[in-house]
Amino acid sequence: MAGRVYILGGYQTDFATNWARAGLELADGVRDVLDQGLAATGLEAREIEVAHVGNFAGELFSGQGHLGGLVAAAHPDLAGVPASRHEGACASGSLAILGAAAELEAGRYGLAAVFGIEQMRNVPGDEAARLIGPTAMWAGHECEGVRFPWPHIFSELASEYDRRYGLRREHLARIAEINFTNARRNPNAQTRRWTFGPESFAQDDKANPVIDGRMRKQDCGQITDGAAIVFLANEATARAYAARRGIALGSLSYLRGWGHHTAPITYAAKVAASRDQRYVFPWVRATTEDAFRRAELPGVEAIDGIETHDCFTSTEYMAIDHFGITAPGESWRAVEDGSIDFGGRIPVNPSGGLIGLGHPVGATGVRMVLDCHKQVTGTAGEYQVDGAKTFATLNVGGSATTTVSFVVDRAA
Repeated sequence: MAGRVYILGGYQTDFATNWARAGLELADGVRDVLDQGLAATGLEAREIEVAHVGNFAGELFSGQGHLGGLVAAAHPDLAGVPASRHEGACASGSLAILGAAAELEAGRYGLAAVFGIEQMRNVPGDEAARLIGPTAMWAGHECEGVRFPWPHIFSELASEYDRRYGLRREHLARIAEINFTNARRNPNAQTRRWTFGPESFAQDDKANPVIDGRMRKQDCGQITDGAAIVFLANEATARAYAARRGIALGSLSYLRGWGHHTAPITYAAKVAASRDQRYVFPWVRATTEDAFRRAELPGVEAIDGIETHDCFTSTEYMAIDHFGITAPGESWRAVEDGSIDFGGRIPVNPSGGLIGLGHPVGATGVRMVLDCHKQVTGTAGEYQVDGAKTFATLNVGGSATTTVSFVVDRAA
């Protein structure tokens, strides 16, 4: 990257909160995460020079677009500050970070606030599935007449793995179990107080019913209300911030590398294009490779953990081999040998991920980077990975149509 983009810190709301039941709306989420983020970092609103917002479906769930205006209304000192919104389905938050980082690298601004936000629990579950289905795929061309479009698509992904390499149900179940277990350590996780028995991860049609095809209830990420914020700074701003706070610049983190690819929108087109290739989603593999290349790292063996997109267990199964933790089609090895466990050689989703922590769509990419910052600065609390210095993210929108990966490193 051209010059370091530092992460000064941020904040995540409690993903267990149902905003509608609490009488809250998107504007309240923006204001709350801003106020709490400023308090957590010791920044003042007047220091923010530009804002970027990741959001997927504000118009659909809340009748609210034009979210930059909500940022300008969130604090008197933000009136007049330039703000823009980014949309890339579930990768919207990561696109907002890319946009902010590019402006800092270009020298336009010194300090950016990046918001990720979504409200999704103010409608019934069936309605939520309808709203987030066609809008993130090719509307009118995919999953016509399918009740739950995304469980269907990612069941198809599981079937594709089975066709190419073989796939055992218990490996997907174990991924779910790991994420729910990790979430119990996270004070902001939507499922931290949920309890499960062995039947919850079995092929038990009562405790773990089929949603679509190979996807059962526990294979699915959560419908969530939530917001996250990170403050990004160029080196001069970060250095001044550290000096003012009486901390070393090296105690911060920075975006060491990034990758970003966009594939043809339909799932069928992606799979057809990869038919004779090693990876099911070559553009996802290219994204992680780009992130490692830009970070000047040889590969996944050089990092200490991952926050990845597990909207479904099959998505995480895909991420395991696309990160290079195993050879293509051999993700099961990392599941079986404990590599991806909290105490494994490459912990995946110590936060709980989308399955355990929750998935407010537009907030997820921002939350991932915030969690990586926490890990590499030793501030992740009960879900801290011992000795973590370098973490990576993988955030996908649609059927891996928009894919973004970041490498976050300790500044020193």
